Amino acid sequence: MDFINIHTHKKPLVKNVFSIENMYPNSADFSMPFSIGIHPWFINKKNIDKELLIIEKQLPHKNCYAVGECGLDKITETNFELQKTVFIKQVLLSEKYKKPLIIHCVKSYQEIMQLKKTLKPSQIWILHGFHKNLQVAQSLLKNDVILSFGAAIINNKKLQEVITEIPINNILLETDNAKIEIKKIYQKVANLKNIEVLELQQKIKENFTKIFKI
Repeated sequence: MDFINIHTHKKPLVKNVFSIENMYPNSADFSMPFSIGIHPWFINKKNIDKELLIIEKQLPHKNCYAVGECGLDKITETNFELQKTVFIKQVLLSEKYKKPLIIHCVKSYQEIMQLKKTLKPSQIWILHGFHKNLQVAQSLLKNDVILSFGAAIINNKKLQEVITEIPINNILLETDNAKIEIKKIYQKVANLKNIEVLELQQKIKENFTKIFKI
């Protein structure tokens, strides 16, 4: 059974791993499974409309699995209100093309949850690279946001507590841009859940199939 990696910035080169590569409007190679979006770090006010058109052109592609990563980040220099505007436009594309939304979030969890309540999307929102505490995790789950965990789970005790406490049907796994194999993340999560890796693979596959309507 394949290991499913729902968010990576690297070309999938390992056998038995299904990866969704993060792409940008200026990306060129869409031959492998991908998601595409405008990251809040790279918002250029002059290019927004052009880049949204490029994204929309790629969304019907057979290899396109999701919109994103997109989102809100209070650390980057990009104007926060502009970030919200660009994020909402991508939410609307997610709804129009019936694709899940992969979200980048830094110090903006309340804003993400408020936007979800306001916009009432029908598509699944996935918060990638989750690394906050159990209270934040439970708030996001209460608002029907799926949590994706990456390499931080290996050594982060706070995240390990989160994984131990939350239902397995609300999680996905990823490598993002970390120099680690997805298999190691699966092994750690399986250990924390006290199950075999094969069982975890089956559970993640079920989650993936439900979320991405495969």
